[in-house]
Amino acid sequence: MIATNKLVIREWSEADRPREKLLDQGRRALSDAELMAILIGSGSRNESAVELCRRILADAKNNLNRLSKLEAHDLCHYKGIGMAKAISIIAALEIGRRRRETAPHIMPVLSSSKHVNEYFRGNMQDLPHEEFWVLYLNTGCRLIDKQFIGKGGQDFTPVDIRVILRFALQAKANSLILVHNHPSGTLRASQADKDLTAQVVAAAALLELQVNDHVIFTDTSYFSFRDEDLL
Repeated sequence: MIATNKLVIREWSEADRPREKLLDQGRRALSDAELMAILIGSGSRNESAVELCRRILADAKNNLNRLSKLEAHDLCHYKGIGMAKAISIIAALEIGRRRRETAPHIMPVLSSSKHVNEYFRGNMQDLPHEEFWVLYLNTGCRLIDKQFIGKGGQDFTPVDIRVILRFALQAKANSLILVHNHPSGTLRASQADKDLTAQVVAAAALLELQVNDHVIFTDTSYFSFRDEDLL
C-alpha cells in the first residue's frame, strides 16, 4: 500500500485555509471546525488542525454546548492539544456564552434634526472650542458609528474629508450627518461651513453616500442645513 502524506493547512490552496477563507468569504462561511482550527493554529504531525477539531466536535456530538462543558484536561487528551490550545478553546466558548447574556445596545434612529439634537446635544454643550463630529447611519437612518474628526478654536476646525469618508467605508454606512458647534453662540452657518458641506456632499456622492444633514450646535439651540433647505 502506498502511503500518502497529508497536507498541513499552510500547504492547502488559499481558498481552503480557514484564515484566508474568513477574510475572503466572511466568518459565516466557516464551519465550527474551521473556526476552532483558527484558534488552535496547528494540529499534530498526522492530523491537520481542521481534522483534529472535527474529531473533537464529533466526540461532543457536534454540539458547542457540550463542548463548552469540557475542562482543559479533557481537551488535552487529544493529541495535538496542549494546555495553551485547550485554554484558547475554553476562553473563546466563554466569550460566546457571555455575549449571549449581554443585551444588544439599540442605537437611535436619527431621521430628523430634532432626533440629532436629542441624541447629541450633551456632547456639544459647554465646549470652549469647536469640535467636528460625523454620525454614520444605515439605510434605516439608525446610527451605526460616530467619529470625532477635528478640534479647533473659537471659529475654525480643520476637517479632512478623506478621514470622514474612510470612516464611512469602514462602518459600511449608507448616509452621514455632519455635526459641529459654535462656541460663540452664533446660530447660523458661516460661508466656510457652507463651503465645507458642499465639498463633503460632492465627495460622498462619488461613493454613493448621502449627507443627510449638517447640524450646528450652540449651548442653547441648533441650526440644521436640511431644515433651512441648504442641502
